[in-house]
Amino acid sequence: MEDNDLPTAPGFATVLEAALYAPDLDAAEAFYAGTLGLERIARVSDRHVFFRAGTTVVLIFNPARTREGPSNPDLPVPPHGAEGPGHLCLSADAKGVAAWADRLTAAGVPIEADFHWPNGARSIYFRDPADNSLEIAEPRLWFPEA
Repeated sequence: MEDNDLPTAPGFATVLEAALYAPDLDAAEAFYAGTLGLERIARVSDRHVFFRAGTTVVLIFNPARTREGPSNPDLPVPPHGAEGPGHLCLSADAKGVAAWADRLTAAGVPIEADFHWPNGARSIYFRDPADNSLEIAEPRLWFPEA
């Protein structure tokens, strides 16, 4: 079937959730809740821990455990998992990006890159304990009107 032949559907309002994988959920929880200050909303033993970041939920899964399939038979989520580091970009205004660079540096988290894109938006890149690449960027990186 050609794309033109598919039924129409509405556009998306936002990304509801994004997933990263980390085999050590204790280290991930300490980093995301402590260093990044995200609100923890759920944890299931060594399987997953979930955080709120604005209107998006950041899901951190232990890849070995999520490949086993659902931890609850009433929630039939298919098995999944990823190998290697992923990427997640969080949004902050220009003052926020600067403040986060200061906070991360004070916490001993190395900033891998700190630069301004051709459109002037600033991004900083750093790693979580599972080696996932994290970025904090100004929204105007992708949305010039922001």
